[in-house]
Amino acid sequence: MIKKCLFPAAGYGTRFLPATKAMPKEMLPIANKPLIQYGVEEAMEAGCDTMAIVTGRGKRAIEDHFDISYELEHQINGTNKEQSLAGIRTIMQTCRFSYTRQLEMKGLGHAIHTAQTLIGNEPFCVILADDLCVNAPGMGVLRQMVDLYAKYQCCIVAIEEVALAEVHQYGVICGQEIANGVYQVSDMVEKPKSEEAPSNLAVIGRYILTPDIFEVLKNTPPGKNNEIQITDALLQQAQSKLVLAYKFQGKRYDCGNMHGFVQATNDFYHLYAQSH
Repeated sequence: MIKKCLFPAAGYGTRFLPATKAMPKEMLPIANKPLIQYGVEEAMEAGCDTMAIVTGRGKRAIEDHFDISYELEHQINGTNKEQSLAGIRTIMQTCRFSYTRQLEMKGLGHAIHTAQTLIGNEPFCVILADDLCVNAPGMGVLRQMVDLYAKYQCCIVAIEEVALAEVHQYGVICGQEIANGVYQVSDMVEKPKSEEAPSNLAVIGRYILTPDIFEVLKNTPPGKNNEIQITDALLQQAQSKLVLAYKFQGKRYDCGNMHGFVQATNDFYHLYAQSH
């Protein structure tokens, strides 16, 4: 069983300025919950009980969210408002949280390598909180990937088909389909031009990584945008061992941009209204 899930959460969230000037983008609410709480709930469904979060300056709100708020809880004690905290209380009682800071923004690969001290020598999941994934009423995306890991015991990335005009925003894979929706990766390119992309299968913010990725990242030179890219490290692994890409069941909202964020807010609001 994979027990640890990593949340890289040190980015500035510049596409949502000025809202993110003093608030982490991971704390932006979709209906009545912040993005990162949806991610933690998805990780819990996949069997994880230890959440490792890579933060940066100005991210204290994330730590405070997964902690007791004595004044608030005293004020609402015994009122119907208390029920609103039931979900976050369950998370706090079930999970352990640990934090480390990424002092410089050097890319996702660098953020993952920074978390080695929290992860140790075991396989782990990675969730990028601004990719909000749902698969009602079936298994969550990360749970699907954990089940796949149990069979193959290797690094796995989640993928979905995107328009060729959008591939420059993603890491893109090329590979052979070895099972329904499961591809053996042979090539992986970070943010290619549409005419140079090996496919339209784009990597989204869900990964399962084996602990040897840390040594690979340590020796991975800066790539696109002079950042250490996880795609470069995974491509290096794919040249010597099995790396899989999985076309998941469910829907992904790209809440890192305004369009996806508003779409998710509208859809989740209607779900929330129906349940209340």
